[in-house]
Amino acid sequence: MVNPKPGTIRHAVTRNGPLWIIFSHSMSIRLTEELMVSSNKTIDGRGVDVYFIKGAGITTQYVNNVIIHGIKIHDIVPGNGGLIRDSEDHYGFRTRSDGDGISIFGASNIWIDHVSMRKCSDGIIDAIMGSTAITISNSHFTDHNDVMLFGANEEHTIDKVMQITLAFNHFGKRLIQRMPRARYGFVHVVNNDYTHWEMYAIGGSSHPTIISEGNRFVAPDNNNAKEVTKRVTEDDWSSWQWRSIDDEFENGAFFVQSGPEMKTRPFALKDMITPKPSSYVQRLTRNAGSLKCRVGEPC
Repeated sequence: MVNPKPGTIRHAVTRNGPLWIIFSHSMSIRLTEELMVSSNKTIDGRGVDVYFIKGAGITTQYVNNVIIHGIKIHDIVPGNGGLIRDSEDHYGFRTRSDGDGISIFGASNIWIDHVSMRKCSDGIIDAIMGSTAITISNSHFTDHNDVMLFGANEEHTIDKVMQITLAFNHFGKRLIQRMPRARYGFVHVVNNDYTHWEMYAIGGSSHPTIISEGNRFVAPDNNNAKEVTKRVTEDDWSSWQWRSIDDEFENGAFFVQSGPEMKTRPFALKDMITPKPSSYVQRLTRNAGSLKCRVGEPC
């Protein structure tokens, strides 16, 4: 953990300069402890099959400009902690990790694209402690309870700066809740395909702004789980800005809106993806998850 061997993923992600990390062949990686990724790194699994399985997850903490693309992550468990390197210049003591697939902690400009994820001990992807400028796109999620948590605690008002986009993802089989669950901040949910949930799809507390545009929501047969939304609060949530715009609802699904009707988009057009109609969603998400790319051929 302190002196990683050159050529390993832990050595690559702890280099100080910008680095585009690729893999020489298909492999399964079991992380004994969480993988601390430094700034300006791209982890690119295209062209091979790369699995992060049956070990600790990936952590971006107080860093920026990180891309994670084209890998598979599943069966993630907590690491015990200890001395772990997080850059060429520094290593430090880490407590036991939570068991998140990808943990985003006080980080910004993070792009998670074309990943396939399932079965993590805690969240599949959690973003907390003032993390912002995050995009999660073109990914496939299955087999999990608490899928995504954006903001971990009502006392962490630093999460008011949070801006996260979920786009072109497929939320698939055997998912239960939190796709996502947000506290504070702004979440744009655009052109995703929600085909499974057992409790709810989109939830939150502490008055986050959630704009759902052009998604497809297919409710479960369970008559007690037709509602897409869930607000976790004892206070009046009627002023929270939760809007559904041109979403498609199937099998009795419904979205409970709140807040004033939107006259204009809450951010500049350059800051928000312009959605396609919800009728496009199945095509847009057809290749969600890690791609079967081959070197020298288009993905």
